[in-house]
Amino acid sequence: MKKVTALLLALLMMLSLAACGGNTTNNTGNNTSNNSGNTSGDEGGDTAEPITLRLAYMSNWGALWAVATADAKGYFADEGITVEMTPFEDGPTEIAAMESGSIDISYIGPGAHKLCSTGNAEVVLLQHLGDGDCIIGLKGIKTLEELKGKTIGYSAGTSSETILTVALESVGLTMNDVNAMSMDSTALTTAALSNTVDAVAAWAPLSLTILSEAEDATDICSNVDFASLVSPGSWVVNPKWAADNQDAMVRFVRAMYKGMDYAAAATTDDAIAEEVAGYIAGVMSTDAETVIGERYTGTWMTSGEVIDMLNSGEVLRIYGDQQATFIANGTLEAEGNLTPEEFVLTDVMLEASK
Repeated sequence: MKKVTALLLALLMMLSLAACGGNTTNNTGNNTSNNSGNTSGDEGGDTAEPITLRLAYMSNWGALWAVATADAKGYFADEGITVEMTPFEDGPTEIAAMESGSIDISYIGPGAHKLCSTGNAEVVLLQHLGDGDCIIGLKGIKTLEELKGKTIGYSAGTSSETILTVALESVGLTMNDVNAMSMDSTALTTAALSNTVDAVAAWAPLSLTILSEAEDATDICSNVDFASLVSPGSWVVNPKWAADNQDAMVRFVRAMYKGMDYAAAATTDDAIAEEVAGYIAGVMSTDAETVIGERYTGTWMTSGEVIDMLNSGEVLRIYGDQQATFIANGTLEAEGNLTPEEFVLTDVMLEASK
């Protein structure tokens, strides 16, 4: 009888231990199921305090390829993050929205990075290097030299202005040698399609629309044609917000790393490209065919590539070279700027990889 009682007690203890450990096993599974590369979900998921992050984006592949994937695949949910995404026309407007407190984190293209040098924003994630900006000749114009004295549409303070100034300089011209007209993205496309300008400096997807629909349009040059034209796509934060939200930034970047690791293959894997295009189209309320053509407009990085570039110093060199280009073409003052070491949050990017 004593043996039977002992066996029953042992069995009850085993059942009790199993019941206590059941939830732990399930939680561990949930936290690791979506991990990729060298990222970790240990700080996120079920154990993290739920937060909502208000994100600003531009309606193109470059802005959305990783963030739309991270949201759709549940990587933000793994970190206890709910994202609210709002479209903007350009980076300077996004940075102004962060300063007003209506946006937490913004995606910006190359041109708006000069506001990091002036202390208006800090880089929390280098996401990719883009090739989505170009100069498009209209009315039969096919070379940069032909732009002298011509009317050129561009968008001041954006990557459009950056590539225009660099391209003109490459053939001995300046903005004073052309009739440069600044306009927003909608007006830029309208001006090109109505032939009211002789050329435009545009970015994807505007450039793709113009090249496919404008009569006698020629893609004269793009980012890769200029060794000095560094073109990072970054997620940035307001410095004051960053000072109080270290944990939120690490969790955001950790989720983004997973999205990048998955979606970076879109240029070589058609199935993934179609999947990612579907996620992007869902955010933009359009169809996948409209955006999938943009998958070749950049070098889409994985988390491992970003970490390697951080460790080698390449990330800071990229932003330093870009700052030097801004100064050289006159879009940024030569004195009084922050250094990349001051405005690039390398600690956040490294911490998110652990």
